[in-house]
Order: sequence, then C-alpha cells, then structure tokens
Amino acid sequence: MALTLYVDTARWRAHHKHVQEQFPGLVPVCKGNGYGFGHERLAEEATRLGSDILAVGTTYEAARIKDFFGGDLLVLTPYRRGEEPVPLPDRVVRSVSSVDGVYGLVGARVVIEVMSSMKRHGISEQDLPQLHSAIENVRLEGFAIHLPLDRTDGSDAVEEVIGWMDRLRAARLPLHTMFVSHLKSDELIRLQQQFPQTRFRARIGTRLWLGDHDATEYRGAVLDVTRVAKGDRFGYRQQKTASDGFLVVVAGGTSHGVGLEAPKALHGVMPRAKGVARAGLATVNRNLSPFVWGGKQRWFAEPPHMQVCILFVPADAPEPKVGDELVAHLRHTTTQFDRLVDR
Repeated sequence: MALTLYVDTARWRAHHKHVQEQFPGLVPVCKGNGYGFGHERLAEEATRLGSDILAVGTTYEAARIKDFFGGDLLVLTPYRRGEEPVPLPDRVVRSVSSVDGVYGLVGARVVIEVMSSMKRHGISEQDLPQLHSAIENVRLEGFAIHLPLDRTDGSDAVEEVIGWMDRLRAARLPLHTMFVSHLKSDELIRLQQQFPQTRFRARIGTRLWLGDHDATEYRGAVLDVTRVAKGDRFGYRQQKTASDGFLVVVAGGTSHGVGLEAPKALHGVMPRAKGVARAGLATVNRNLSPFVWGGKQRWFAEPPHMQVCILFVPADAPEPKVGDELVAHLRHTTTQFDRLVDR
C-alpha cells in the first residue's frame, strides 16, 4: 500500500516535445526533488529529448546526477569562494554572479549571471568593466538572466533582456550565448530576431515537466477503515469525532510531504478571503486534506502522521474500502512518492 504517482507517459512526453518545439535549444532543469519525479527519471527524459545540457540546482545535485546524464551539467546556484569543494567532472558548468567568483574559478567553464529585476543575484552594470580581465582565465559559456514570473509594473521582459544585451555589447563582452528563464516562446523569437548572432537558450523546469497537469496524478491507498459514532475518541490526542462516519487511514504522510505546503503569493480579494478562512478553521483543528473521496476533499481527522494520514469521512458519503485509492492534490516539488507507475 503506497502513495503512488501515476504518469500518463505518452501524454507527458508529448508535452515535453511540444515545449521543445516552442523553445529550440531549451535547457531542461532538474533540481530539488526533480519536480516530484526524481533526478534519475528526469535525467532519463532529458536524454530522451536529445538535450546536450541539463541544469541542476547545486553542486551536490550535479554530483548525484552525473552518473545518470552524459551531457553537460549547468549548476544554477552561483559559485562562492570558500564553498565546500565537490568533486565534479569537466563537463560541469558553474554559474557565477560576481567578479570575485569569476576570479575564483580559474580554468573552469562558467556562465555569468547578470542582475535582473528579480534582484536575487547577478553582476551589476558597474561590474562590467572588470569582467574583461576576469574572463581571460575561464572558459566563458555565456551570460544568463533570471527574470521574475510576474511583472506587476507593466514592464516588458524582452526589453529588460535587450537592455542587458546592449550593456554587454557596449562593454565589448562576448555575446555568443544568453541563457534566459521565464520568457514566453514569442518573446524568445523577438530576441532571436533582434540578436541573430546570439544563441538564446531557455532554462525550463516547471513548464516542461509539470505543464500538463492532467498527465500525472497522485493517489494514496486506503490501509484501514474504522466506523465511528459521534463522540468516539481516536488518534494520538484522543479527540472526539464530531459526527458519525469513518476514520480512513491512507498512505502518505509528512515524510512524503503531505501536510507540508510552500507559502503562496495571494492576489485579489477572494484568494485572500479563502486564506483567512482556512487559517480560522485551522485554529479549531479543522484542516482540509489533499485527499479526495466521493467527489470532495476530505478533512484531516488529526494532523498527518509520518507515513499515513487519518481522514474523517462522514456517514453520508460512500464507505471507503481497504485497497481503494484516493486522488491526492499534492504539490510536485514538495512531494516524495513511494512508487511511480507509468501507464
């Protein structure tokens, strides 16, 4: 009995091909938990796509993935002097976001990140004059810019990239390759038309692996079902049931990421109101689980355990049976499955 990730493999791979056609020369990204699929599986899929390079989050991820992917590996986390050395092959390319970082990677293959409106990390315009001597001792693979997802000020992503292209060109720095993130396909076409001598390569993770929501589905197996009457005590904390129904033990707990949720940016009155309502219910131990039964998301009977959850299903709903599977609405990037089933 397990928390299972089911993949409609043909549909999933058709989506990969569609994205690849929209973004020629794309750089697949495999970081964190491999977007819910695992590093080994995504390395296999990147190879299937014919990718010559795979982007990873850290040097530690590169050390693990190097045995599963034979092409170049681009580490997205910028190099910092004094970081723990990790043995890596020459096909690993390091991101750098400071002049000092470039000087610290003598002989290495590097991609230099420029500071975007994200304001996370990157070389500033004032740093550009110092790059000429710094890049003499590295193998420059190109520059990169990481753009924000939302542009609430109405600004144009393409114009932001053009601004940096103009600055780099004015500084007489090599512009053979520019790695970009969070651009639309038509925006990439605009850039390629304006700068035909530069190869633009889109680094894509979420859109590539998770862009077709209907291609994947998590399901948790029912392990036990216990009928209860109103007022019966149960669980670790011996709370009372609010009404007649069933206590359903389902595979998937905190070790799988169930009950763990990344903070969300809320836009608009309705999403904020729902957030307030959820917070209010949580103060009286009412938390909606990600598991669906009888067409409805069911409530946690108590907080998730390490490997299972106990749900409360009211008596007016169909009675679950051991072995049934409940669809679970889980975030891929925070979920660890027991098994993956291609179908």
